[in-house]
Amino acid sequence: MIRDIALFLVYLVILFLVAKFFGGYMYKVFQQERTCLDRFLNPLANFIYRVTGIDAKKEMNWKEYAVALIWFHVFSFLAIFVTELVQGSLPFNPEEQGALSWDLALNTAVSFITNTNWQAYGGESTMSYFTQMTELTVHNFLSAATGLAVAMTLIRSLIRKSTSGIGNYWADMVRGTLWVLLPISILFSFVFVQQGVIQNLSPYVSITTVDGGSQTLAMGPVASQEVIKMLGTNGGGFFNVNSAHPFENPTALTNFMEMFLILLIPVSLLFTFGKMVRDSRQGHAILAAMTVLFVLFLSALYFSEYSGNPTISSLGVAAPTMMEGKEVRLGLGGSSLFSAVTTAASCGAVNSMLDSYTPIGGMIPMLQIMLSEVVFGGVGAGFYGMLSFVILTVFIVGLMVGRTPEYLGKKIESYEMKMVVLAILIPSFCILFGSAVASVTEAGVAAINNQGPHGLTEILYAYTSAAGNNGSAFAGLSANVPFYNLTLAVVMLLGRFGVILPMLAIAGSLAEKKISPNGAGTFQTHGVLFVALLCVIVLIVGALTFFPALALGPIVEQLQMLQGVLY
Repeated sequence: MIRDIALFLVYLVILFLVAKFFGGYMYKVFQQERTCLDRFLNPLANFIYRVTGIDAKKEMNWKEYAVALIWFHVFSFLAIFVTELVQGSLPFNPEEQGALSWDLALNTAVSFITNTNWQAYGGESTMSYFTQMTELTVHNFLSAATGLAVAMTLIRSLIRKSTSGIGNYWADMVRGTLWVLLPISILFSFVFVQQGVIQNLSPYVSITTVDGGSQTLAMGPVASQEVIKMLGTNGGGFFNVNSAHPFENPTALTNFMEMFLILLIPVSLLFTFGKMVRDSRQGHAILAAMTVLFVLFLSALYFSEYSGNPTISSLGVAAPTMMEGKEVRLGLGGSSLFSAVTTAASCGAVNSMLDSYTPIGGMIPMLQIMLSEVVFGGVGAGFYGMLSFVILTVFIVGLMVGRTPEYLGKKIESYEMKMVVLAILIPSFCILFGSAVASVTEAGVAAINNQGPHGLTEILYAYTSAAGNNGSAFAGLSANVPFYNLTLAVVMLLGRFGVILPMLAIAGSLAEKKISPNGAGTFQTHGVLFVALLCVIVLIVGALTFFPALALGPIVEQLQMLQGVLY
């Protein structure tokens, strides 16, 4: 246990130290100040603008920004969808992977444009190298850059006054992709290859095992996809077993680096936010709230898995109690931390089987997603998700003291609150409504592998993962059927754009407002009281919304497990 706790502390310390530096770098990128990469990237960016006819200096209002974002994703969807349907006729397909069914192709295309990367298929047995490289890996960059772009609009809206302009979507996308995502992806791809992650275009290799059997080893361009799937909090994986596969995650060092990459940009963005609003305490306060919640959830997950299943303990073997469903080479700490990190962010990568966790241990990752993934969250998405709770918090405080609520000098009025409520309720509605429909229909129930509360948890986790644009799977659910491919696709779209559009509307509204100077009655949003209130609001909203569903699933299963009843 001591070694595991030391791992958690080392991880957080290194993450925060690097994030402070990288947050300053992102500030320069989006403020268009000089950086060390300008010499190499400015010509490339200008070439992109020239070829596409983009005026990168033209400011957009929030509606223009939203229209550009939606059209870009429409064409992105079509590119992925069509490629998947004709991949059998395209190059770089040594295993002659055929076309996907239309419903699976639709689900996968929606998944990758929404930064969800939910995979109802085994990557090595379904996708060609061409599809993996030109569509899935590319959109790992583009969907992450979109989240970062939306976050930037909200920050600009808080520092600008009496203007309708919130930035330029195309310029934000280019700078986020070229200056932020691409350099780190290139660097860590080399590091991953050195550690043993494969990167090739070779046909699959057949070998003879030590016991004389035969086995086929999947090959492919894995390292280049592995980095951006983590850095962009995309998740998914080249292989079906994801980051439990030794070709994706071969060593304890790669396991640590993958966890580090997942939260690097979400944490760095809070330092960027502090610098852009010229008050670092504002970013530190939100970071403190996220960290408190993360430590709380990680502790609950770890100690639930450490305590294990009493039925297995009664057999007189201690190790399986803690290690069921986890990698022996990574240990309980490496698996628990990975599970907490990947669901704190909108990253669906996993290195252990959540379906084999204790009921409470499996509930914690799901609960983190249910809370709109505001515990650090995805690239950009975590920031604007938490900002909705920040606005809700200052609004509630304003009601308590009888004063018009303000955040950084911008008045929070009825329009902003309507949009905040939409951004919070749309994913919640999708989770509960989708799970309810699936749990009472023949097509939904037929896909689960377990009955009772565990089966309900499998369904609940699938819709939670889709609505939260996480993409991790609880397993035990045979999701590659038309019912789940179509309903989860709808939920992924609503979970992504049902939050982005209200937040863009808030950005447009706030940018048009004047900045009021602080007064004697101004509620300070950088102290311990604010951090505590923000944490409480996040937990209360989550508890009131999802407690009944959780009580019917993992909570009652945990109580039954203690009585020796298993599913």
